[in-house]
Amino acid sequence: MSLATLRERLIEHLEPAVSWTADRPPARSDFDLNPEAERPVRTLRPAAVLIPVIAEPDGATVLMTRRSDSLASHTGQIAFPGGRLDPGETAVEAALREAFEEVALDPALVEVLGVGEAYETGTSFLVTPVIGWLTAKPATTPSLDEVAEVFEVPWDYLMDPANHRRDSYDREGQPRRWYWAITHEERYIWGVTAGIVRALRTRLYGEDAGPDVVAEDAA
Repeated sequence: MSLATLRERLIEHLEPAVSWTADRPPARSDFDLNPEAERPVRTLRPAAVLIPVIAEPDGATVLMTRRSDSLASHTGQIAFPGGRLDPGETAVEAALREAFEEVALDPALVEVLGVGEAYETGTSFLVTPVIGWLTAKPATTPSLDEVAEVFEVPWDYLMDPANHRRDSYDREGQPRRWYWAITHEERYIWGVTAGIVRALRTRLYGEDAGPDVVAEDAA
């Protein structure tokens, strides 16, 4: 798929950013693979992530981060730049602000093409993926108190369902928890980040024709 065709597909299949509202219900969640898990009634905290798609000469890539090992939670995990919304912010404003704070990505370089489906996390966040388009590889500088590394993954690799699998881990006294995972080179992309990638792939290209790969051992 050419870069121009990919950009057109994203615009066609994403929800326009101007139609975003803070009260939009989640369409995907950590509970999708765990229907037996208790899903408490709770107020979800709005958050947003930026999925920066970079139009590289050899094909599109996606900018991702590895979280700092010094953080109180989710240390070392692969993520998109993002975080919770400040009062009065839209999802787009929050995603661009967080990307600037985390990796110094200049918001002026990002063309927002639309937003993906809202995703409910097991930690009570309602995450809106904001998809941005960059015409060239941007200069980035990680904020070391939050981000240990900034890197890119080929778009085609992330969107290939052959690279998606269901992994799991066991918790004492609780049902096994399943989650989406993607391994690229030495990096393990899992949980919410992989779930958002999976949801975006389905929105853009439809459901898979082939079976999912299931890993029976905990990661």
